Amino acid sequence: MKLILTCEHAGNEIPETYAKHFNNKAILESHRGYDLGALDLFQYLKPLSDASYFSTTSRLLVELNRSLFSKQLFSEFSNGLSKSEKSEILETYYFPHRTEIEYKIAEYVKNKQQVLHLSIHSFTPNLNGEERKGDIGLLYDSRQKNEQEFSKQLKAKLLQENPNLNVRFNYPYLGKADGFTTFLRKQFPRNYLGIEIEVNQKLVFKNRLNSELKQTIFKSLNCSI
Repeated sequence: MKLILTCEHAGNEIPETYAKHFNNKAILESHRGYDLGALDLFQYLKPLSDASYFSTTSRLLVELNRSLFSKQLFSEFSNGLSKSEKSEILETYYFPHRTEIEYKIAEYVKNKQQVLHLSIHSFTPNLNGEERKGDIGLLYDSRQKNEQEFSKQLKAKLLQENPNLNVRFNYPYLGKADGFTTFLRKQFPRNYLGIEIEVNQKLVFKNRLNSELKQTIFKSLNCSI
């Protein structure tokens, strides 16, 4: 099995060309600007991977984890840009990230190798006044039995390492919702497993994920691949 590791929301950088449209630094530094702690976990897990990719461009410029038809592709800060500016953003930031990963998966699949794609994310513990209860979310398409089995196995390993963890399936989002893994499942109906790992940002301090949790995820993943 080949492990591909990605992190679509690794940073909150805004290219200088578009900086004038993003004057609200507080939002850029919040969970809306990027996934706090996700890059830290990604880098920690990187030694386990056969290929790894991340983007530090803020999701508020363009959302790499949404399809081209999504209303969330551009945020309220970038949606008012001209068609040519949006096209330039897509050509510079969106397509290069997604296409390179797609090509690497195609290379492995062509050689009849099984691909496990783990997309690393984090989620805010409170959204719209509602507390989100869970430490780790494993997002997969429940119609894909291989993804379901892998997620069950990984959860079991995580709880074996730390029985106190609250590990939930398809939480706080559904794995079959619009996202990069959903797109890739359609491109590669065979030999591809797309799992999103979501960690609760309550376990993140100064953009660093709790060290014990990182070790737990590393050990559990190492036993599962």
